[in-house]
Amino acid sequence: MESIQHLLYGFTVAVTPINMLWTVLGCVLGTILGMLPGVGPTTGIALLLPLTFAMNPTTALITMSAIYYGAMFGGSRSSILLNIPGDGAAVASCFDGYQMARNGQAEAALAISAIASFIGTVLAGIAFVFVALPVARFALKFGPPEYFTLMVFALTATAAISKGSILKGVISLLFGLMVTTVGIDMQSGVQRFVFGIPELQTGIDFVVVIIGIFGISEVFKNFETINASGGAPVQTKFGRIWITMEQWKRSIGPILRQTPIGFITGVLPGTGGTVAALMAYNNEKQLSKEPERFGKGAIEGLAAPEAANNACSIGAMITTLTLGVPGSGTTAIMLGALTILGLQPGPLLFENHPEIGWGVIASLFIGNFVCAVVNIPLAGLLVRVLSVPPKILYPLIVALAFMGVYTINFHTMDFILLVVFGLIGYFMKTYKVPTAPMILAVVIGGSLEQSFRQSLMLSDGSLTIFFRSGICLTLLALAVISLVYPYASDWFKMRRVALEGNSK
Repeated sequence: MESIQHLLYGFTVAVTPINMLWTVLGCVLGTILGMLPGVGPTTGIALLLPLTFAMNPTTALITMSAIYYGAMFGGSRSSILLNIPGDGAAVASCFDGYQMARNGQAEAALAISAIASFIGTVLAGIAFVFVALPVARFALKFGPPEYFTLMVFALTATAAISKGSILKGVISLLFGLMVTTVGIDMQSGVQRFVFGIPELQTGIDFVVVIIGIFGISEVFKNFETINASGGAPVQTKFGRIWITMEQWKRSIGPILRQTPIGFITGVLPGTGGTVAALMAYNNEKQLSKEPERFGKGAIEGLAAPEAANNACSIGAMITTLTLGVPGSGTTAIMLGALTILGLQPGPLLFENHPEIGWGVIASLFIGNFVCAVVNIPLAGLLVRVLSVPPKILYPLIVALAFMGVYTINFHTMDFILLVVFGLIGYFMKTYKVPTAPMILAVVIGGSLEQSFRQSLMLSDGSLTIFFRSGICLTLLALAVISLVYPYASDWFKMRRVALEGNSK
């Protein structure tokens, strides 16, 4: 009951004219920035941060929050329409969202991404109100061994997607881990695999990798058929941006199941929306009675990661506001902005400045409605990108990709890396090597290595440190189950078919 009273007070703060204005503007700006390949919420907030310096702290944080979840809504638009994720959290939306658009279901894909994002954010916001402090205390129990086993679980769960060719999945995963070793070692300061190129000292940004693997490789792949008159017709007439009852029935279960996964993942610092989305996608594929539909335009394959990555953005704000520990790169920037404004995030924030803590929480619900209104009507305009002739569309994709990549570090070396990863992605698609394990490995590879080395330092080199806590044992058990379950499930299906055949 106390939480409800605080939330009602938060609404009185959030609905003031100035805060409402910046909530709407933040959602619109965030959606636009989220659509631009390579920009996403982190870069978007970083670019717009100077706008908040003249605001009072409450309005500033509400604006940054609105940009954050606006970008999470918008990130799937370019994934669905162009096969280029707006940011890392929208990677999983490419797998089935783009195929739905290619299959003439762009309206349904855009609609379900907005609906799933809306439901995921609302449910996560409700959880934020009631379980913020208990969940934050649980996250404090995670040390280097727990983070390492968590990331091992995430990698094995994603590798299990490629059970049809486990060798290719492992190769993809290992290549992703290799990419993360480029740059200066964070512990020893030694340069690794930079080959005398100064720009590589800071490593290879994962946004460059995902735009190359998904966007530029798609352009290379379509060079093969760009002059062909045949092939699947591109949808040019569009109806109402909505979904059928059958599509809703297929989507609601995955949305409700994967929203908690995304929320909990967001609370754990350093994981982020990409991990949440890929885990959600993998979970639904393993639970599905028709896993072969995934990757070919399954609507549940789009609904699950969209709900998870938006719930993750809310979860990431819990530790930021209650403990002063950022749950993601975006919330790290928000944390820095609060410090600049003279505030110290942590448990005392809600006591000393309730208008900030509860005002931001209330604005999440208001902003979520704004994002839904913005994204569904605008989808009717955005979807027409598919009707653009390929000879015009693909140069635009290349231009967007290069612009997005340049905004990351502002040096031209990323252009070369973009083309290289585009070629790598082209060959991976040609030889049917799964990209999901590689992408996840690139995202968490650096954290995985650092957590492993820190754990060994704590235990004087003993691997038994990974078997001492209940959290580690649980995560390792889940990792084993995620690898064994697909094969065990196939074995039981084959056995059941065989028994049914014998009974006849």
